[in-house]
Amino acid sequence: MIRLSLIFRRFASISIQQRLDNIPLKDYRIFSIAAHIDHGKSTLSDRLLEITNVIDKHNNNKQILDKLEVERERGITIKAQTCSMFYENTKTHEYLLQLIDTPGHVDFKDEVVRSFASVDGVILLVDAIKGVQAQTVANFKLAQEMNLTMVPVINKVDVKNSQVDVVQDQLVHDLGFPEESIVRISAKSGLNIKEQLLPKIIEAIPSPNGEIDSPFRALLIDSWYDPYLGVVLLTKIVDGKVKVGDKIMSGQTKKRYDVKEIGIMYPNQTPLDHLSCGQVGYIIPGMKNIQDAILGDTLISQSHAKNTVLLPVFKEPKPMVFVGAFPADGLDFKALDENINKLVLNDRSVSLNRETSDALGQGWRLGFLGSLHASVFKERLEKEYGSKLIITQPTVPYLVQYEGREPKMITNPSQFPDSSSKHRTKLKSLQEPFVKTTITLPNEYVGPVIQLCENNRGQQLDVNYTTSIDQVELVYDLPLAQLIDDFFGQLKSISHGFATLDYESNGFKESDIVKLELLVNGQSLDALSHVVHRSQVQHLGREWVKKFKEYIRLQQYEVIIQSRCNGKMIARETIKARRKDVLAKLHASDVSRRKKLLAKQKEGKKNLKSVGNVTISQDAYQAFLRK
Repeated sequence: MIRLSLIFRRFASISIQQRLDNIPLKDYRIFSIAAHIDHGKSTLSDRLLEITNVIDKHNNNKQILDKLEVERERGITIKAQTCSMFYENTKTHEYLLQLIDTPGHVDFKDEVVRSFASVDGVILLVDAIKGVQAQTVANFKLAQEMNLTMVPVINKVDVKNSQVDVVQDQLVHDLGFPEESIVRISAKSGLNIKEQLLPKIIEAIPSPNGEIDSPFRALLIDSWYDPYLGVVLLTKIVDGKVKVGDKIMSGQTKKRYDVKEIGIMYPNQTPLDHLSCGQVGYIIPGMKNIQDAILGDTLISQSHAKNTVLLPVFKEPKPMVFVGAFPADGLDFKALDENINKLVLNDRSVSLNRETSDALGQGWRLGFLGSLHASVFKERLEKEYGSKLIITQPTVPYLVQYEGREPKMITNPSQFPDSSSKHRTKLKSLQEPFVKTTITLPNEYVGPVIQLCENNRGQQLDVNYTTSIDQVELVYDLPLAQLIDDFFGQLKSISHGFATLDYESNGFKESDIVKLELLVNGQSLDALSHVVHRSQVQHLGREWVKKFKEYIRLQQYEVIIQSRCNGKMIARETIKARRKDVLAKLHASDVSRRKKLLAKQKEGKKNLKSVGNVTISQDAYQAFLRK
């Protein structure tokens, strides 16, 4: 049975290879679908795969290109995928369509940039009910900056409460598209996709540039690690061709490889004999270390290495949110370390460093692109490897400037300097990252959203009223620390789900920030330290001690929980000692005897407190850190 499947796969590959070889470069189209989250991008991808006969048409075709379990459960795209399709507009003329998918959430903006750098055109998909939203505008501006051809598409036009004319007015007046260029479709039913959208892609999006007779040159778009095959490289062939057995080289690392296998995604890995100029496919070069796969690298032929011009490298994504991660439920540290490293191999944007906490033991300091990225990573670790973590409060990197010294980047709150020792440490300034935040929302929610931004230390930069009747665009300069602290959840609650958000880095700015600590019997719990603005100290300090008190068990001696900032105690809660009734056996004894027994008990409690340590369970840490 296995042999028959291998033979069938080989014959299918030969047929695909012949079809590829028969299509000229001028009939290639490489494009992405860009949309705000939940606008129907994955559904449109499914319909395109059905119409071009990549997959059979049936009701189970949902999120075919979303291959991670967490993507399917959450209904979002996290990792960009690619798929090749053959489209016949007549019985004699065939086109090669190559789709490079993009995530819709702002946390994964770097994936979108990489996808856009590899394509010649973009389908800008807009929901007919929700209209143009924050990520729609961000994708539009990015495509415009990269000089990409855009095909505006309105989705869900067959839904009862759709506002097709209003959305079309947004695309025409706000984004400047000609009315005749807009395509109206339904990704769910397939309405107008074959009749209007596919011909529009052929007509509007240009074919890729490149020379088939030039030496081999390929752009490295993405990579992932396969435990059996090693590193798999997703590439776009810019010039020339490559076949199995060719000797290639990395333009950046100068390391040399022999091509073991090549192919295209159709929709899964389909091996071929060779790939040619203008085609998007995978290459397995026998690379063992995924760190050698530099995104944006140029793969070149070893024999023409000296004369080949390298392509520009992609900008490496920088982590914006950091968390401490520690084993939960007594898990083996080595096993968990191995699982985390495996997962990091397939998520290049995660930074990983070892760290040790006095409270939680050995662990890791993980850096992510955003709070959703951190949540997805934790969920993947639990579902794919069965590992559980204790995750500390998300924090952002802080820039500490000392007099006469280089600035130092702090990602762990326990390392944050104490401002009370300013004269001793020669501390010059403390800076935190800010982001330029664009919020798109209906006019009726402007007041509450402005109040939310003001409460989160935001500074208003701009207010734009779009041509739509009730759409407003607010632009704020917000501290990133405030943004990751459930700002998006509060925004959705206030606007009843209608507001959308996009942000981009706006650099570091000096700020009045301090370290807030939680102490138990005078001992600081480093895993619970957090950097906050001075204006939040009193409120958070009182809230922390009240909340943490709920999770500490009664001891034989008094337990004092305090919050501290710059050496000053902010708030205190006391858990009284568990007491034995030492007077229970005394019925008619003298009062002096009673006082003696009580004094003895008090002295015993005092001695016990001086030598005893409060044991805080991991459940207490997890419960306190849980929102």
